[in-house]
Amino acid sequence: MVVCVCNAIREKDVRQAARAGYESPCQAYASMGRRARCGQCVPFAREIIASERASA
Repeated sequence: MVVCVCNAIREKDVRQAARAGYESPCQAYASMGRRARCGQCVPFAREIIASERASA
């Protein structure tokens, strides 16, 4: 599933960044060389990161 349309970031990419230790969407996106543009994806990315961190 696509999380960020502006940057073509997929859910699996956000999950992988969360498992690597990135704690926020901004940090996760930066690890991919990108940044949030319109910001509509940030709440969903935040949920994904929280989910990954909870299951770790």
